[in-house]
Formats: sequence, C-alpha cells, structure tokens
Amino acid sequence: MGEVQVVEMPVPVWSHVCRLDDLALPYALPERATECLDLGPGWTRTWTVTWKTGKSEVIVPVKDLSAGPAMASVPVRRFSWRTGQRHRPGLECLVTTGRQHGFESLAERWLLLVLDFVGGFDEVLSQPFRRFSSSQGKGSHIPDFLVLAAGASWLVDVRPGGLIGEEDEVRFAAAAQAAAAAGWRYMVVTGWRRQVLAGIDALSVRRRPMADPLGLERQLLTAVGQRPGRFAELVDQTQVPAVARTHAVHLLWRRRMAVDLTLPFGDATWVYPAGGRDG
Repeated sequence: MGEVQVVEMPVPVWSHVCRLDDLALPYALPERATECLDLGPGWTRTWTVTWKTGKSEVIVPVKDLSAGPAMASVPVRRFSWRTGQRHRPGLECLVTTGRQHGFESLAERWLLLVLDFVGGFDEVLSQPFRRFSSSQGKGSHIPDFLVLAAGASWLVDVRPGGLIGEEDEVRFAAAAQAAAAAGWRYMVVTGWRRQVLAGIDALSVRRRPMADPLGLERQLLTAVGQRPGRFAELVDQTQVPAVARTHAVHLLWRRRMAVDLTLPFGDATWVYPAGGRDG
C-alpha cells in the first residue's frame, strides 16, 4: 500500500477579528544582525533618534523615544517624484484617520490599506524618525511607518524578502531594539498571506461612509444572523439586491459580517455573522 499523504488545510483568517500580524508575512531577523549592534550598558542613552517638527529637528535618546514629539512630527524624508525612478510613491487616504498618508512604494501602499482595514490605531506616521549606532560605527535608518495605538503600537518596515541584504538586516535589528526600548512591537513586512490583499482590496471600494435610506444593511444583518450563506444568496434576500451588494461589501469592510480572507472573494463566498466563526 502506498503512503497516505495528509494535506494540511490553511488556517482561516476571519475578516472581523484579524490583526496586522495575522495577515502579514514577517521577516525573521537572524541573530548575527543583532550581534553587530552596540548594545552595551547604557546603550539606550547613547543611541539617539531624530524627529522632525516643521523645519526643526528634535534629537532624543532611545530611552525617551516613546515620549518624543510624535504627534507634532513630519516625515524626516520627503516623498519625491522624478522621471525614471524605480519606485512609485504616492498618498493614500485612510478612513481611520481621515487624512492622507505618504508611501514610497506600492508595497507600502498595501500596508496602509491593510492598516485601514484592521483599524484599532490612533495615528500612522510615515518616515517617522532616523538614526542608530552599531559596533561598526554610526549608521542611519528611517523606518517606514510608526503605527500609534492605545494598546500595542507598531514600528514597521516594508521590504520584499528577496531584496533584504545583510546591511538591511542590521538596520532592521537596530529598529527592533529601539522599538522594544520604547515598548513598541516591530515587524518587517515582506508580503501577505495568500488571497488577503485581493480580498481586502475588493472590500475597500466601499470603505467610506454610506447612506442607507432603504434599510438594506439591517436586512443583510438579519439574514446572515439567521443563517450564514453565500454572498449572492445573501443579497438576494433583500428588497433591492443590486443596491444591497454595495452595502454588503461595506458591512464586511466595517467588520459587521465575516468572511475567510484566505479564500477568493466573490458571489460564492460564504458570509457569516461577526463573531459566528471564532468562538
């Protein structure tokens, strides 16, 4: 008899409860990167971080990083556009903050979109600060984003895994140490779990506030609460299915209904009440 192959099913990612670390593919920093850093006694006082407020710079030691002028700061590096550049910068408007945020690449733009979906933060700062020191001398690194939240804040870098070199690893390790000293979490996002971006992108077309004079959202929530069903079947139970489709997408973005983000999103997607599949 031949061997029986066991196919491991992917773990579902429920849209109404997922967080950043449920969706992203993080980079595992090697120990050798941290060993290059000067982390001797008192390093949090000798390492400095430079914020920019208006046209002035504010330099603080890492031990005071969390008390820095974050909310009064501006990006320490300008977002530039020029002919022939290989990266694509731009501005992404987040519903969560109600304003535009700069990004330097499409990979960074995806991070902003995912953050807008998972929510739970107070502010996102692009290119927040720079500077670190290592055992090989002083260096410089500008993290891509600082995500401030009442709970756990995140310092985030975005880089495809295949583009990370040894010097990048040292810079990322330094950022991780500085974040830990400030009580923040740190992550290098190299990509996303399968299907996640396609699903969130599809839901994002209805992320802005919508009027509901026909009461279709109430009808949708009542229907899915009585019995989960496929997306097309759910909207067909309303008085105006063509209009209800847009409201169903809006409710999914607002996390008032749930889908498994690891599966393609479409008419055949199963939709559940929020909280109905996570115990």
